[in-house]
Amino acid sequence: MRRTALLGSKRTPSRGFSLVEVVIAMAVILLLSAIALPAFVSAYRTYELTDDATQFAGLLKFTRGEAIRLNTNVTCQIQQTASVPPVTNMWADSLPTPPDGIEDPGEKQLLFGGTVNLVPPAAVPNAAGLAAAAGVPALATVPLANGPVTFDRRGAVFFTPPNPPQVYAFYLSNQNDTSVGARAVILLPSGSIQLWKADSLGNWIPLG
Repeated sequence: MRRTALLGSKRTPSRGFSLVEVVIAMAVILLLSAIALPAFVSAYRTYELTDDATQFAGLLKFTRGEAIRLNTNVTCQIQQTASVPPVTNMWADSLPTPPDGIEDPGEKQLLFGGTVNLVPPAAVPNAAGLAAAAGVPALATVPLANGPVTFDRRGAVFFTPPNPPQVYAFYLSNQNDTSVGARAVILLPSGSIQLWKADSLGNWIPLG
């Protein structure tokens, strides 16, 4: 039987990567990773800080809504431990009615125990400049170890007479990376809530 050769069927021998080419490719990958990784880490920590501040503001808004819905005073309880790192437990004390000051199942809760946490004003850059940026005379804080914030049935912040109404500020920071700046949640006497952010130099601007 005669075999007929097919035109164009000639095979070209395949050539793999040489060791030098593999080493060069790995060096390029490592170089790009070294350049991109710090930017990625910084972006993630910035997102984490903003997200935690947004969650805290959301808990305050939820507590205010519960006070209006239940037509009674409802307190957002804030309790921070003295451990290192501290753990901050917060909840909307809406059950039972009236609230009992105890964290009960079914109450909306929030827990901070990682790198991002509520911090005193001294732990953030230019905390004193936030009042001027927000256009208020002064900012008050609550003790983080036990700082209840109560809303009345109209949704306003409840102040026990003769204490005058105050504008509260809550500060959040990443204690392991101050380069991402800080976040602040401002609570007005009316119950309105504002989110602010600062860079590492303490330049405050509204968030969103």
